Amino acid sequence: MADVFSKKAQRQHTAAGLATFCGLMVLLIAALVALGVWQVERLSWKEGLIARVDQRVHAEPVQAPAHAAWGQVSRAKDEYRHVRAEGVLQNDKETLIYASTTLGPGYWVITPLYLADGTSILINRGFVPADKRDPSTRSEGEKPTPVKITGLLRITEPKGTMIKSNDPASDRWYSRDVAAIAEHRDVADVAPYFIDADATPNPGGLPVGGLTQIVFPNNHLVYALTWFVLAIMAAGLLAFVARSELRFRRA
Repeated sequence: MADVFSKKAQRQHTAAGLATFCGLMVLLIAALVALGVWQVERLSWKEGLIARVDQRVHAEPVQAPAHAAWGQVSRAKDEYRHVRAEGVLQNDKETLIYASTTLGPGYWVITPLYLADGTSILINRGFVPADKRDPSTRSEGEKPTPVKITGLLRITEPKGTMIKSNDPASDRWYSRDVAAIAEHRDVADVAPYFIDADATPNPGGLPVGGLTQIVFPNNHLVYALTWFVLAIMAAGLLAFVARSELRFRRA
């Protein structure tokens, strides 16, 4: 009699363990499918973003947002818009931002553009190599007269990069933090964005504009397929275990 109760308890224990395993596997499969669906949605969003940015970049340039519209400027709506602005470059308030480009390491030259309405826009005029960081070595490119700038609207990059923080006190910059640069250079009424100048040549060849890198990693399809394959594998394992248990009970 004791053996009968023992075998019955063992079967109940086994059944409970199997039920727990199956429940966990169902939850795992549901989670994997949900992750796959989420990545498909992200894929759709990313493709839409790429299409919108591509349209902005290749559109005809429009006037850069004026002071009255600064509060409505946003990354989602405005970044990489093809814009133009006209004013006088304040070369004495130039800021160098460390850069690593296709031309090698060096600096972005950030110069305030003083507009007719008394406001300013920071202009990323382009790249200069380390041996040309001193403005006196590229004086031809220091335009003192009114200029027309065409380029891409970019959103401020506060504080620094993930690796290095900006150090205004030492005048060391690793990102284009509009507010911090404007404060450090005493530039009043500055737009909350900056403009990456296009490849229009500057006198003397420096700075070199038109080096904006527009890259949006788009691996969502690979991620989605990975989650779906894992879900299929988990479902296959669950089916195998359930089938084996049924065969065992029939035997």
